[in-house]
Amino acid sequence: MNRHKHVEWDDPGNNSVLKFYERDPQDYVEPHPGSIITAIYEGFTVRVRVEAFVDGDTSIGEVVALINPRSGERKKTHSKLEVGDMVRVPDAMRSMDRRDPDVENKH
Repeated sequence: MNRHKHVEWDDPGNNSVLKFYERDPQDYVEPHPGSIITAIYEGFTVRVRVEAFVDGDTSIGEVVALINPRSGERKKTHSKLEVGDMVRVPDAMRSMDRRDPDVENKH
């Protein structure tokens, strides 16, 4: 597995996957190779294709999308993160898919 880039993920707050499944933990499914998970980095939505789930709480995978949540625009880079980077995403930093209500109303 390639060396991963260290990322300081944004706290997912109310969009936390763990918080969402807190009441019904039996519905929670651990990420597995091929899963696409979401995290937030400096306000951007980051999609990661999981290659491994390690230590019972961390996904390792490739960044496959960087999305501006306000405009929906996809970028190749955002700050020090690039599409194609290998990253670690602790379960505590996983986020549910979020959309800016103003963007949704434009469609």
